[in-house]
Amino acid sequence: MNYIVKYFDKNLIKLWFVKFFEELFYSPKFYHYIVIILFLPLSIIYSFLMFLRRIIAKRERFDIPIISVGNLIVGGSGKTPFIIEIASRYKYATIISRGYGRKSRGLLEVSKNGKILTTVEKGGDEAMLMAKSLNHCSVIVSEDRKKAIRKAIENGAKIILLDDGFNRVDIEKFEIILEPKNIKNYFTLPSGAFREFFFISMITKFVNIKAVESKDYKRVVKYKNLTDKMVLVTAIANPQRLDNYLPKGVVEKYYLSDHSFFNEEKIKQEMSSCGADSILVTQKDLVKIDNFDLNISVMILTLNIDTHILNKIDSFIKNSKEIV
Repeated sequence: MNYIVKYFDKNLIKLWFVKFFEELFYSPKFYHYIVIILFLPLSIIYSFLMFLRRIIAKRERFDIPIISVGNLIVGGSGKTPFIIEIASRYKYATIISRGYGRKSRGLLEVSKNGKILTTVEKGGDEAMLMAKSLNHCSVIVSEDRKKAIRKAIENGAKIILLDDGFNRVDIEKFEIILEPKNIKNYFTLPSGAFREFFFISMITKFVNIKAVESKDYKRVVKYKNLTDKMVLVTAIANPQRLDNYLPKGVVEKYYLSDHSFFNEEKIKQEMSSCGADSILVTQKDLVKIDNFDLNISVMILTLNIDTHILNKIDSFIKNSKEIV
């Protein structure tokens, strides 16, 4: 099916750069390799600095089991649904995230034992999705992860899950790396999407579990309230990754940059221009528009995580000397 794709952003130059580099990172065309080669010296220097940083880092140990779920590639690889699936298995778990895209700074409790304590604007879309998905867990956002860990311990947490915590090399933790399928660019920033050398995930000193998409975890997508004509409205990184999961009836795609907030009137105008019956959103987008006066269709993403991954996590928690 042919779609009309529209990109929306107040800063058109910024939007062009975002679109260009998303393609370069995830699905490079022949002309992208000119930029890749030009940036390659910077990429190599950056890679070695990040590797050196990881080797010489002094890691602080906390009296609580800490599980980090991260990836080596910028952008989405299923970290949020992966964390939700893991956290749903344990009581008194606290999720700590930086809170990307939020309109606040500092340490903020998004939820406590399932009770929502703030707004999506202040907490961020991913943190709010985790908070609303887990009625027995707590969610804290903070740029300072160590400060957030101490706050979680103070609140009675028994297990901590660090969202996107692999780059926090100064914390002792159980490392899980998620690896998406069909990687097409193995260069590091700025020539590619990798934050560090791609082979880091193969070194057991640094990584306890490398979970590969479609092998160790599989995405399961269900739908709610589908209609005959829908506009896909989303603000996620690399939105083209949704293409394989789109249902019939999508007539237009409306993209914003990752973590952006939506304008209700603009969405209504887009719906009217193409005669759509509803908008189709991900759960991450839904938490930002659930009070809009719109007919909303939802893509519900869950993960099936292989038993051997879950068993390793259980074993770490059971045998951890840090359990209070």
